[in-house]
Amino acid sequence: MNANQWKAGIFLFDDVEVLDFAGPFEVFSVTALENGDKPFVVKTISEKGNLIVARNGLKVQPDYSFDNMPRFDILIIPGGLGAREREIHNDNVITWIRNEMKNVQLMTSVCTGALLLAKAGLLKGKMATTHWASLERLETEFPEVTVQREVKFVDEGNIVTSGGISAGINMSFHIVKRILGPEVAQTTAKRMEYDIVI
Repeated sequence: MNANQWKAGIFLFDDVEVLDFAGPFEVFSVTALENGDKPFVVKTISEKGNLIVARNGLKVQPDYSFDNMPRFDILIIPGGLGAREREIHNDNVITWIRNEMKNVQLMTSVCTGALLLAKAGLLKGKMATTHWASLERLETEFPEVTVQREVKFVDEGNIVTSGGISAGINMSFHIVKRILGPEVAQTTAKRMEYDIVI
């Protein structure tokens, strides 16, 4: 593996929202430098490494479990029904997220993945956003978080949260821009035929 590559891990679980993880996966996977080098290597993780069934029945086989995954530079915590109804009550997952904050350079969330970051105590005293339909829940259950409305993402340095579903793509382009500059981000957006002002 290229020492200059950023290792991005995406957490998967049953009833994860498909575009929450597939959007960032696509952005980071298709990003390339002028010389053709791939600056990101993207892998998926589930708690036990078992096949997960995403929203509406899409089956995905993760690359790793919590026990055998490598160290990641970027961790992406998506949302969906499974996040807000089940994983938020899964102590093993919340502890894992809290512990991984010490290992990663960037902890990120898409949609209601922000609820998991908040439950892990990572958003205390920070600004954050989530899916519009869960903004009030984030505000009510985690009053220590300053909830931001009508934004695609919120960058708090080592933590970046994004709004619902497709907003994870906007956040991912923002991270590409942060790490590699606006030209690489814009080229990637053009490759994906995604209309965005970088």
